Amino acid sequence: MFKKSLIVFLLFILGCSTQRSHPGYLNLRLASDITTLDPAFIVDVAGGGVAAKLYDGLVGFDKGAKIVPDIASSYTVSPDGKTYTFRIRRGVRFQCADGSCLKDVTSRDFKYSFERVLSPETKSPRTWLFDRIAGAKEYMAGKTNGVSGLKTPDDSTLIIELAEPFGPFIELLAMPGAYVVPQEEVLRWGENFSDHPAGTGPYVLERWEHGISLSLRANKVYFGEKPKLAGIYYRVIPEDLTAVAEFERGNLDTLAIPAPELRRYITSPKWKDRIISQVGMDTYYLGMNCSRPPFDDPLVRKAVSMAIDRKRILDTVYEGRGVLADGPVPQSLLPGPERFPYEYNPALAQRLLARSGHGRGLNVKIFIGADQEVLDMAEVIQQYLKDVGIYASITQLEWSAYKQAIVNGDADAFWMSWEADYPDPENFLYPVFYSGNAGSAGNRSRLKDAVFDSLIRRAQTEPDPVSRRRLYALAQDRIVDLAPWVFFWHKKDFVAVSGLVKGYSLYPISSADKGLGVAKEGL
Repeated sequence: MFKKSLIVFLLFILGCSTQRSHPGYLNLRLASDITTLDPAFIVDVAGGGVAAKLYDGLVGFDKGAKIVPDIASSYTVSPDGKTYTFRIRRGVRFQCADGSCLKDVTSRDFKYSFERVLSPETKSPRTWLFDRIAGAKEYMAGKTNGVSGLKTPDDSTLIIELAEPFGPFIELLAMPGAYVVPQEEVLRWGENFSDHPAGTGPYVLERWEHGISLSLRANKVYFGEKPKLAGIYYRVIPEDLTAVAEFERGNLDTLAIPAPELRRYITSPKWKDRIISQVGMDTYYLGMNCSRPPFDDPLVRKAVSMAIDRKRILDTVYEGRGVLADGPVPQSLLPGPERFPYEYNPALAQRLLARSGHGRGLNVKIFIGADQEVLDMAEVIQQYLKDVGIYASITQLEWSAYKQAIVNGDADAFWMSWEADYPDPENFLYPVFYSGNAGSAGNRSRLKDAVFDSLIRRAQTEPDPVSRRRLYALAQDRIVDLAPWVFFWHKKDFVAVSGLVKGYSLYPISSADKGLGVAKEGL
């Protein structure tokens, strides 16, 4: 009753103070301001989603996260998987917010953009997108003036030569860090290029009031399908309750439904038919520190997996907002028969603990972030573990301290999620389980296994897609058998959409959404 009254109060207050924004624009929420619109520095999901509407790359992702041509009209890959040749479309033009800097994109613009990311002077956090290109490491070390593996025989041809094959490389070229930018505008604005972005995308930056709002307007010279919207208007609204009130008043056109509001929305006659949902490319898990007792023993790790009723937690505490995981890689990326080798079986968990020498019980530390929902879940996990003789203490830390503690290896176990940087099984295997990535590089469970390392390295350099997928499957099987995580679920997002909006879609990769295909009544 209190929550309902508070929403009504907020609606009244907002009705007195909030003006409807930008007729003909799609009105969206940002939970926090984006950090940058410079592709060389974008690392956050929200920033990538906005940048996708301002810029283009050689290739992009479609709604199914498959690679499609973008500024490159076509491309070929050599049989050995090391040489990529792209044909650049003619007539693709850069556009600035003030209508200036109209110039055609050439292959040299891509060479400049990629070398800019790799340059030590830029200090980009995305050098890993291009460091497999031949000559990239020498260029990054200051030994050469350019990257030898980037060749521009003419304005319409870009050739990229890799030092060794890397199967997911084409997907890296669809990420925001690989968007093309004009050298002239980067030099003109320097560190302020983020506030004056010049891209080729379907929208241009209209106005950015940091911490308040950001608006884009349709690009009239866009080379592809023209936007059906006049523009997109983002408002920074940190509080979920305020976002709910603004959506219900009509000042937002979509709402990522907060967990406490989900049941109300899906049972509401007004909203239930306006909700779209999608399973994310992510995996939520309880990680275990494999570098020290007790979780250096696979038997103990398997016992933990069998001690927890994941389905019951998903259906109750998490209110069905996900699908159970059968391994680290989402089924959408590595399809196959579902198998859950660690079904809830406390009796077998106790037998495994006895075999490991911990039949009389053991004590462990679980670290979590400062989130009430995660604390509620951790307390349920704590009880399940207690039932089989594992006594867990819970340490809750604010986010930065929590991340540092996990990197340092302070926790025995920890609650975490992994979200795809790019839609390839490799991204759910190599960063988080490869021995060389222990700690801050992504392998927070500190697993070390020579068999897995060999499989994933072979998969990375295998040019044949079918053979590579088979190696990925073997690598995932190995990880499931080693059980460094309790594989919980892939999160399901629910979004309510205004009745004025047509054609709105969810995308598994945020940078795939260019704001095309969506329309709004009244335009």
